[in-house]
Amino acid sequence: MSVSKAFALFMQEAPAHAEAWMQAAKALDAASALDRKTEELAYVAVLAATGNTSGIPFHVLSAKSHGASREEVVSAVLIGLPAAGAVVIGALPPALEAYDGEGR
Repeated sequence: MSVSKAFALFMQEAPAHAEAWMQAAKALDAASALDRKTEELAYVAVLAATGNTSGIPFHVLSAKSHGASREEVVSAVLIGLPAAGAVVIGALPPALEAYDGEGR
């Protein structure tokens, strides 16, 4: 699994900020009552709802590695449809390409 080009650039060009971000992310993970698969699927849903598709492949692959099915990934992407609208549909291509192993 690799991070998006944008995140890789963030880590390279702003290492102090990236380290602070990673520490916060690790602390939030530790505080979560969700199992890893559920947490990753929830994060995919949030990324889809906010239109932040650059992180979708990384988190889809993480969800898959923790046992998420293709159908669960599709459901996670689309769960925000009533609240966020059609923006979530734009996350389907990168999510399914990552899940299915395309673009490697």
